[in-house]
Order: sequence, then structure tokens, then C-alpha cells
Amino acid sequence: MDTQGKLEYLADASRFDLACACSAKTDDHRIRGPEGKWLYPVSLPQGGKSILLKTLLSNVCVNRCLYCPFRDSRDVPRYSLSPEEIVAVFLDYVRRKGIHGLFLSSGVIRDADYTMGRLLAVADLLRNRYRYRGYIHLKIIPGASDAAVQQALSLASAVSLNVEAPHRKAFEQMSQTKSFERDIVERIRRISDWTAPGAPYAGVHQTTQFIVGAADETDSEIVRATFGLYRRLRLSRVYFSAYQRGLGDPALPGERRVLSDPGDLLTREHRLYQVDWLLRRYGFSDDEIPFQADGNLSLQADPKTLWAERNPQFFPLDVNKAPKRDLLRVPGLGPIAVRKLLTLRAEGGRIRSRREMRCIAPRLLWADRYLKFPLRIG
Repeated sequence: MDTQGKLEYLADASRFDLACACSAKTDDHRIRGPEGKWLYPVSLPQGGKSILLKTLLSNVCVNRCLYCPFRDSRDVPRYSLSPEEIVAVFLDYVRRKGIHGLFLSSGVIRDADYTMGRLLAVADLLRNRYRYRGYIHLKIIPGASDAAVQQALSLASAVSLNVEAPHRKAFEQMSQTKSFERDIVERIRRISDWTAPGAPYAGVHQTTQFIVGAADETDSEIVRATFGLYRRLRLSRVYFSAYQRGLGDPALPGERRVLSDPGDLLTREHRLYQVDWLLRRYGFSDDEIPFQADGNLSLQADPKTLWAERNPQFFPLDVNKAPKRDLLRVPGLGPIAVRKLLTLRAEGGRIRSRREMRCIAPRLLWADRYLKFPLRIG
């Protein structure tokens, strides 16, 4: 198969490794650009959108992760791109389209370090032969040596090693060919140490991803693990990928479990992303997240609204006096609206009515009953 054909297949296969958070409106975090499955729209940290070239280097894999459609026991077409093929395609798009960067992952060919060698060859060609200084995200293969991981950190803008599960029991329901502690947790810890402020690779971002719904984990277990990854190990982002039912081994708990609505898994993924925002941007801690009796998030209501309903003593807040941390807990108020309000207050202004507040917070209908105003007009 020619390069174009392999790229079609391998880029489509990479959709299970997420590069951006889910949308509240559609499943658009899995939608590719119109010019090819390998062009992937992403949200940039500083705001706005851009495009990544996102693909697997190979879907050959010696591992047997039961949730993965490319595990070694499956009879599917296997393709690989050479480092030179990926570099040529990527640089062509850089010249013609001005894309943001490259997100490169792979199945495990032969073993972890052999695969890392091929991933590193791509980054090395781009950095050292072609002097590319843009964004490169490299996947760290579980079980890779310290030397391979450190070389990746020397070449990449960001790296990721998927944690997959919040604890060993759930992990072992999905994979028996990798060690949760040795290949996953210990590697994430070391990357965290090597990228800490003042460390040799400070400034390189580390992300990870949970597979949601393949094992018997609960949302509360995922959230506690996520909070720890942010607070103790300083990860830049945690992603959540709903298990794609029908692609895994029949022995998986996620395959055996019958859901009344297949969309429940995507809703569950979306709720976890909402919690992720509460942890990263709204000042919540893991023990403040409202879970149901079974340890899962509600599929019917968003967690911020549920927290507000369970804490009526916190409201209403004085719109002209409440501090930023408190305002961010108001359903319907996000960081942009709160920033506008605080800027107005810092300049000596006041909000006198709901009508004035609507100019700052278009979603005031949600926030209205949690705030109090000097005047009852508007």
C-alpha cells in the first residue's frame, strides 16, 4: 500500500487516542478535518483552534489490551509508516497549510524500545535535519527504558503515557501484558520528576488518558486518580475516552454490561470532562464532586449544578462583593464571565441589576437564582 493509503488507515486508527476534550454540543472531538482523517482540529491552551497531523506510526501490536481493536489476537490489516514517510507528509502540510504540529502514537512493534526508536526517529529528523521548531507530541510506549523516555523529552513539546485505569484491579481487567505499577505509574512519576520546574526537561508537558467503561471502575475512582495526577504529579491534562463497545474482547466487563442506551458511555465521558474543568479551572477538590450512591456521576445533571443544589447555604452571592473563587461556583458563570465582572469591579463599577449582568453573563438564566443584586429590576 502506498503512503496515502497507509495514512488513511492509520490516522483513522488513531481516533482512540484523544488529543482534545469533548464538546458539550456534539461528539466533535473525534471528527477529523475535511481534507483527510489525519488532520485533527484541536483547542489551543492560549485559546483558539488549530490543526494537528495525528496518526499512528503502526497498528502492529504485540500487546493484548482487551479494549483495543488492534490487540495482537485480532485478525485485522496491519500497516506501518516509515519515519521518512511521516516526515515527508507532515512537512508538506506545514508548508501548504500552516498546521499546528504533530501528534504521533503507535502500536507496540516487537517491543517498547524498538517502537520508541521509530517514534524518536521521526522527531529527530524533524528537529535536527529539517530544523522544525513547532509542536511535537510523542506517545510514550509502556515499558520503554529511561533512556528512550529521556530522549523523547529532549525532542518533544509534550508526551503522554496512557494510565488507562484508576487502579491495578481495573487495569488488569483490560490488560495482562503490561504492569500497572512498573510500566505505567512508575513511568508517569519519572516523567513528572524529569519535567518539574528546574529539572532537565522542564517545560515539556505530560498528559494521560483513561479508558472509561471497559472495566468495572467507578467515576469517583477516576476523579480521585485525576485529582492526584494534577496535584501530586503536575500533569498538564487528563483525557477520558469512552470505551468503544463492540470492539473489545467479550470477556471485558464493559462488553458484558448491558446499557439501556449506548450513548450513556459518551455522556459519562462528558460528565468526567465537566469535572475535569471543575478541578482545573474552578477551584474544586475531588471530595467536593457530587457522586451518586454507586460512585458514579449523574447522567441527568451536570456536576456543578448538583453541587450548588446540595449546598444551598453557600448562596445567594452578592454579585458586587463575592470573591472570584466563590463566583466560579455559580452555575452559568464561567471563567470569562467572572473575569469580566472582576475587571468591572476593579475599575470602580458596580452591577446594579440583572439587565446589566446579562451583558457579562449571557447564561444568566442559570446563574440568576444563585446571585443577589442591589435592585430588583431588569
